Amino acid sequence: MLSRRHVLALMAAAGAAPALASCGPNAGTDDGGLRVYWWGGDLRAGITQDVLDMYTADHPEVSVAPEYSEWSGYWDKLATQTAGGASPDVIQMDEAYIDSYGSKGSLLDLETVSDTLDLSAMDEAILETGRLADGTLVGAPNGFNLYATGMNPTILEKAGIALPDDTTWTWEDFLALSQELSEWGKSSGDGEFGTNGFGLGAGDLAAWARQTNNEQLFPRDDEELVTKDTIVSLLDFSLSLGASGAAPEAGAQIENSSASLEQGLFATNRCAFRQVPSSQILAFQDSSGAPLQLLRMPGRTSGQSNMVNKASMYWSLGAEATDPAAAAGLTGFLLTDEAAAEVLKIERGIPAFPAIQEAVRPLLTENELISLDFAQMMQEEVVKPPVVTPASGVGFGDEYTRLAEESLFEKRSPSDVADEMLEILTGMQPER
Repeated sequence: MLSRRHVLALMAAAGAAPALASCGPNAGTDDGGLRVYWWGGDLRAGITQDVLDMYTADHPEVSVAPEYSEWSGYWDKLATQTAGGASPDVIQMDEAYIDSYGSKGSLLDLETVSDTLDLSAMDEAILETGRLADGTLVGAPNGFNLYATGMNPTILEKAGIALPDDTTWTWEDFLALSQELSEWGKSSGDGEFGTNGFGLGAGDLAAWARQTNNEQLFPRDDEELVTKDTIVSLLDFSLSLGASGAAPEAGAQIENSSASLEQGLFATNRCAFRQVPSSQILAFQDSSGAPLQLLRMPGRTSGQSNMVNKASMYWSLGAEATDPAAAAGLTGFLLTDEAAAEVLKIERGIPAFPAIQEAVRPLLTENELISLDFAQMMQEEVVKPPVVTPASGVGFGDEYTRLAEESLFEKRSPSDVADEMLEILTGMQPER
């Protein structure tokens, strides 16, 4: 993944670089058509092109120039185009970069085209994920998910252990249950663990902090920054998982975190629980062959999971779009047309509009419905989502994992690690 410094350095070249035409075998034409840019592999490219063809068949007055890239080259190309004044009209945008572009005026305020791009039927708790800290709506969530707990019920059934009540369970319950499962795995000779890896990702800290007086990694004016005590408590809990046997020893956890999704412990039926983005459960199911389920996160207090929606990705419009109304019309079609949804299904995440969720429901497999049903159920409970990651904070995830691993290996105390984490995080807070 490109570093924030790399992306912003390319963007900072605006005015110095000439306007760049797109290049490569999948480049758009220069006939004045709407340029639509997205990342993804062959499956996404094919179904997106099918939907764009549907749109132009019904709107022959609109010309569309598709452009796509693998993730590895996507942000490099977009930053170069934006710096050269040649940004695409319709842009697939990621949460980690939306502030980098939106706060610099490179993305259109979508509420200025609301007469064409009507997002009013989207749940506010989902739509809110596309707003910058100042409230400007620069991303229309294309799909969404929630950070949840994946569970392999087959392991619990083999162990003769009752499934947890995720409406009331706490992290202490989670620890005790995971320890019991690991002890069974050892005695049975199969070697399954209760869980692994919790506390090694910044998403774990974000969830833990929300459950602690609604602390945030990047707080709004009316919210509080995560405290040292909260960070230390998470690192201590992560250590206790390994020390109790609820999770593997540190080296095995680190090794597992660097393995591919398909080769990890959860995907190969060797641990019962793992915290996952809800949209990933299908990939884990495909690898494990087990009837996996999604549960709420345990709470620091019973019944207080404080789950939030997270956009899987957005559709944004370039601030200098050649025809904002036409770009908005196409974006609305991608988001709300039922025939288009029947082609796209949930490849980009659970559709953000309730009506589209129901339109694709009959087309989904039993495994795919697990993600949809869970996301719909949680909408009655979700709390206000955190502000999108500010441009200044894009690198925190890597810094957090580096330091959390030092704590897990007991190279440094949780207190020392928390001090450095908090110093880094404080330095990444955006200017008010």
